[in-house]
Amino acid sequence: MTAQAKVLVSRQKRRRGNIYDPHCPSRSILEHVTSRWGSLVLLVLMDGTQRFSELARGIGGVSEKMLAQTLQALEADGLLLRKVYPTIPPKVEYSLTKLGCEAALHVRTLTDWVEDHVPDVMAVRSKRQVAAE
Repeated sequence: MTAQAKVLVSRQKRRRGNIYDPHCPSRSILEHVTSRWGSLVLLVLMDGTQRFSELARGIGGVSEKMLAQTLQALEADGLLLRKVYPTIPPKVEYSLTKLGCEAALHVRTLTDWVEDHVPDVMAVRSKRQVAAE
């Protein structure tokens, strides 16, 4: 491989995603991180390693199926680590990777904003509802 070809390959590996391109994988990553359950899994795991049942209790309202699918997607994206211990029954723990910690911090910023502005949003909703009646 020529030096010029190596530089091109290196640039392609470092190229940012393009969220507006329908074929860019950044869209599925964004979907996993910002989905209702994905965001909550990232936030709960910011407190440290947890087992499946602990995650389910910490999140509240998520079905086992949705939690399992969410964990698989986040693991496939490299945002969390699934560690299985060879015990009977098997013990499985989930924790954030370095990449997952970084994503979780951004999600935390957004969710903090949402929680801070719930009264404002609810006031607007209330005004719209009264005006519609």
